[in-house]
Amino acid sequence: MAATVPVILALIGSGLDMSRVYKARNRLQSACDAGTLAGRRAVSTNGYDNAAKAQATTFFNTNFNDGDLGAKDTTFDSTSSDSGNLVSGTASTSVNTAIMGILGFDTIDVSVSCSATMGVGNSDITMVLDTTGSMDSTLSGTSTKRIEALRTAMKNFYTTIAAATQGSNARVRYSFVPYSSSVNVGRLIYNLDPDYLADQWPIQSRAPVYNTITEKVFVGWGNPVNSSQENYSTAKNSADVLHSTTEYKKKSDCENAMPAIGAWANNGDPFANDPSTTTNGNGQQVVTVRTDYPQKRPTYVCLKDSGKYYIYRRDQTRIYYVYTYATSDPVYETRTRQEFSHFVYKEVTYNTATYKTFAAATVPNGTNGADASYTWNGCIEERETESDASFSYSTLTGMSPSTALDLNIDDAPEDDDEATKWGPMWDEVAYYRTYTSYGNTYLSSSAETTQGRKASSYCPKQAQLLSTMSKTAFDAYADALNPEGSTYHDLGMIWGLRLSSPTGPWQDTVNVAPANGGKVSRHIIFMTDGIMEPSISIQSTYGIEWHDRRVTDDGTSNQAARHTARFRALCDAAKGKGFRVWVIAFGSSLTTDLKYCSSENSSYTASNATQLNAAFQEIAKNVGELRVYQ
Repeated sequence: MAATVPVILALIGSGLDMSRVYKARNRLQSACDAGTLAGRRAVSTNGYDNAAKAQATTFFNTNFNDGDLGAKDTTFDSTSSDSGNLVSGTASTSVNTAIMGILGFDTIDVSVSCSATMGVGNSDITMVLDTTGSMDSTLSGTSTKRIEALRTAMKNFYTTIAAATQGSNARVRYSFVPYSSSVNVGRLIYNLDPDYLADQWPIQSRAPVYNTITEKVFVGWGNPVNSSQENYSTAKNSADVLHSTTEYKKKSDCENAMPAIGAWANNGDPFANDPSTTTNGNGQQVVTVRTDYPQKRPTYVCLKDSGKYYIYRRDQTRIYYVYTYATSDPVYETRTRQEFSHFVYKEVTYNTATYKTFAAATVPNGTNGADASYTWNGCIEERETESDASFSYSTLTGMSPSTALDLNIDDAPEDDDEATKWGPMWDEVAYYRTYTSYGNTYLSSSAETTQGRKASSYCPKQAQLLSTMSKTAFDAYADALNPEGSTYHDLGMIWGLRLSSPTGPWQDTVNVAPANGGKVSRHIIFMTDGIMEPSISIQSTYGIEWHDRRVTDDGTSNQAARHTARFRALCDAAKGKGFRVWVIAFGSSLTTDLKYCSSENSSYTASNATQLNAAFQEIAKNVGELRVYQ
């Protein structure tokens, strides 16, 4: 019996102590896994830095308590050789024995290794981005503009997702809807079906008014009446030339002997002058052609020389002018013409059949009603809606009221129903009506006025359908975002959802199956730097609201609240269709409405560029999936 006691103690002790070692090893492995998972999740654009490493250590320490397991000298270390894509760790400890110490085994050493990575499955990510004018402002205490911070955060988001999918066959597609007071989706609609855009569209504009002028207009000259006139130039004498050597004592005898003066005869070719045109006192046009005939004749004279008289010859020359006239009477016609008087400011229905094709369209909107040509930039006006105060969405019945076609995400326009179609937002011809009272100018509610002003219009960068993108293409899109316009959250959500809905007009693009045959997770990232702030006088996707009143009953009352009601209903629709809606409030508070819009645990606030980047990084990590790497 005494001899068997050590053996029995060894058997029983080893069983008890090994049970404690196995428990410690399992706890150590779990803590190691937790540490690397936490470290991988803490990876930022700085890679696996000291902050991420500290996070891993903290989680390890939280999950492994030496005192609970009778362990000591516990160590944990984590590293990454690829900037945090894969985080590896090692952990070791010494477990105190309870019985084996009798046999000389006071501790048993345990060590484990672990690693964690993040993978992204098939994902469709639609970024609905507020690019309103406030995004051009500078962040407090920095020289960085908000739009610049957004561009950087977007690019880092792409880098994080790309790293998580590296070496996998996962498909990630991106769609973009920059929004302000309008959305630029015209090209996408036209490429899908040109008939989805209306050929006529009412726009708050101006039309030229002309006065009719009746006047006598000169149109030319009548048939010419010909006449002629003759005239001669003064005759000129040549030098005297001795005609005869006969001498005469008396002058009278000499003169009696002189030959008779010769007849005028043509002397050389006639010369025709170029026609000349004048107008006579009767208002007639006179075309004159003069022909010159040079002529010559001999004449004689008696001259005394050395007391004798001799006969001398003198040749005379002259020009015989013949004037030929063609006299014509003026011809007049009585005509009427339109002379610009003024513009009248009113709703004008424009023919948009050419304009919607992105070809130049000409309308009389220039100076003094002159024709001016314009080419569409791609922003649209929404189709028919209802000016209700409340809206709701149900997965069973859809959007209510159903007559608000602008909020109908899935139905495409019908060929024979103009109310279902979208219209080109023709910003060059948009004007609002005004009146002046006591020197002040106000918006007018009259149907027509002779006073108005050009309405401001803003058109953001063209939206993009879901597609896989290279980093170069993604970065180029981010860099092209342009901040301007007012804040219409509902417009962004309408088109972010419409472009990416699997049952919407672009479903053929949305529903392209990934090559790996896996499921697709759908995400909408809604980033804004402000509250809903529509305008009553700019031209937006809802026209000029003061005049068009598609959203409000009087052009102004409860305008923001009514747009917000649409926004909330659209957020319900997005979540009801299976989208995870992420919301980031940048440089502004996370309002109740923005919080309502987001999915559970999917909203962030960011007051500076660092926090905005962190929000995008958190979303990227949640789009992906952290896992222990085996």
